[in-house]
Amino acid sequence: MDYRTELEAGRDAFGHLIKVWHERNAWSQRVLPALADALDLGRVHNSQLSNLRNRKLASPGPELFVALGRINQLLAQGGGTAGLSADLAEQLADQPELLAALQASALPLLADDGSALGPAQLFEIFVGLRPLPGAFDLRIQASEAAGLSAALAELFTAGRPWRLCREQVLAAYPAEKRQRRERFAEVMAGQRDYSAEELDAELGDLRLTLAAMGAAAEEELSADQFLELLRQKARLLLQQGSGDQALDLGEAIRRELQAG
Repeated sequence: MDYRTELEAGRDAFGHLIKVWHERNAWSQRVLPALADALDLGRVHNSQLSNLRNRKLASPGPELFVALGRINQLLAQGGGTAGLSADLAEQLADQPELLAALQASALPLLADDGSALGPAQLFEIFVGLRPLPGAFDLRIQASEAAGLSAALAELFTAGRPWRLCREQVLAAYPAEKRQRRERFAEVMAGQRDYSAEELDAELGDLRLTLAAMGAAAEEELSADQFLELLRQKARLLLQQGSGDQALDLGEAIRRELQAG
């Protein structure tokens, strides 16, 4: 890989990282700039985050990586799955909107060894010298997203009609943001499919959904294992669909009526 290709791949990876970081925390683009400003961690602009996510910021200054890295290290110390620390909450007491967003979710970016990504590590990802952490690696191809969405709906409903499972499944789905909940319900109902990036960003909460329904504890099924399970189910659904397509729809319905 030549250096231009490496740089381009790094920009793509970093844009994906920033996008998924926001999605997993259900943050607006105002959260990181406000946090940097409130705690004097550096300068981050909304436009920079937007351009990073859209792969349009080719040469950001070092100040951006310093600010993002310091923010991430702070969240690793005072946020994470355990919730916002009392000390950090006290520092943000005069920023109620920002405090509420971080109390809802403040997950940091962690390397594969569990350490927080700092300024240097973030810069290395941006220039293609460091791969994305496994938890943020885009493992899903666009071509398989529709099949995986169908497999997901089949798994979470155990093949039952969505209307019979809706309340239980939605109660188990942990995301609180209305847009994400509506999108999840539409996928479950077969009204739309997740994109590859959307599904990649949802994997963590989808595993939590399985755990909440008592199907599989989170520690029993890693993200990669869960994804492989969906792929196997997608292949099975495709095989079943290929066989059913040989029948005219009307004929298939008649057989269902006769079987009943």
